[in-house]
Amino acid sequence: MSYSIPIETSARHIHLCREDFEALFGEGKELTFKASLSQPGQYVAEERLTVTGPRGTFENVAILGPFRSETQLEISMTDTRKLGVPAVIRQSGDTADTPGCTLTGPLGSIDIDHGVIVAKRHIHMTPFQALQMRVKDKDEVFVIMESFERSLIFADVVVRVDPNFALAMHVDTDEANAFANSDHPTGVILKLFGGRTYNLQKWAEELQSGIRRI
Repeated sequence: MSYSIPIETSARHIHLCREDFEALFGEGKELTFKASLSQPGQYVAEERLTVTGPRGTFENVAILGPFRSETQLEISMTDTRKLGVPAVIRQSGDTADTPGCTLTGPLGSIDIDHGVIVAKRHIHMTPFQALQMRVKDKDEVFVIMESFERSLIFADVVVRVDPNFALAMHVDTDEANAFANSDHPTGVILKLFGGRTYNLQKWAEELQSGIRRI
């Protein structure tokens, strides 16, 4: 049995630690709730930041709450080229040896020396849902989704399991643009090569070799 997974687009945003937030907005200040996100306890704040890299700037970048232990900016591959920073694909929280940027708020600017990532595509789910789909935390799977004339298969999708998660797959704006127009896109996990991308590449090479022999 296949389980339909909602696919949500995650536009560029930033998670701030309290120390960096207070440096930009004022000592003792708190994030101002604006709207809830699909994951329980997560929300968009009213406050916005300007992000600057060696080549370009993004204004009005959304801040997501609550505070994190470390500041992390999540952008798309296209965004990295505009900012002029290396494109480093990582899971959320894995920020070692990633590029930095300048953050500007009402009280001035701070430089972070790391924390800019392109988030690895992933699925949030509960332990029970993982059991139903026969996957476990940190598995990497294929997800097939249907969209008018632009259906596709996502590879290297990380499974993230926690009792507090709500079922959803997160992709960035580049990835969302690839499957075009769909108001409520969904996908299903595809049991293909055990989720291993290198096996898919090997299979493609074998097919190509077969074509050459014809």
